[in-house]
Amino acid sequence: MKLLFNALIKFIFGILLVGLLLFLPAGSLSYTNGWIFAAVLFIPILMLGIILYIKAPELLKKRLDSKEKEVEQKGITRFSAIVFILGFVMAGLDYRFELSSIPRGFEISAVVVFLLSYLLYAEVMRENAYLSRIIEVQENQKVIDTGLYGIVRHPMYMTTVFMFLSIPIILGSWYSFIIFLFYPVLMVARIKNEEKVLSNGLIGYNEYKEKVKYRMIPFIW
Repeated sequence: MKLLFNALIKFIFGILLVGLLLFLPAGSLSYTNGWIFAAVLFIPILMLGIILYIKAPELLKKRLDSKEKEVEQKGITRFSAIVFILGFVMAGLDYRFELSSIPRGFEISAVVVFLLSYLLYAEVMRENAYLSRIIEVQENQKVIDTGLYGIVRHPMYMTTVFMFLSIPIILGSWYSFIIFLFYPVLMVARIKNEEKVLSNGLIGYNEYKEKVKYRMIPFIW
């Protein structure tokens, strides 16, 4: 019941926070793109949360824990939060003052990319039961090298990059997209620090790095 309560509190807080960051700057509840984004974000989150609560409560508990222990990761987390806040606020202001216009076809394509990326996100969690939100080596943790982990070493970050770069397009704001471009840069910094931790503390990870060459984007990096 404690896990369920914590999950519901974070879910409700997330809805309220995103709503305030989008609709307050927009100055209107008629911001259609904002409602579409809220739907494609929170409906899958709710569905995945229910599945994890029933089938993998320990994984859900790990995903709810966001208190970083690594000093460098704390800084990256703070900068990530700033990017999201500025990106959402900018999207609302863009709607309010009609600063930019994105073709409807682009917005629909971004919704499709977001949902497909979220499916990959769920698949990564199915493959890796050690998938915590914080950087750490867990007790009895093993290297996962199958599925998406056989293609890139950090498929979770790969999926989130596609998801988060599609967000400003769904929201209809090129200016917000420029702000969200900082997110992949932050993920590169996060991965470099995470790999130091895993290389030093996770048995077999250095061999895994030799086997799977690419960190986040196949054939690129």
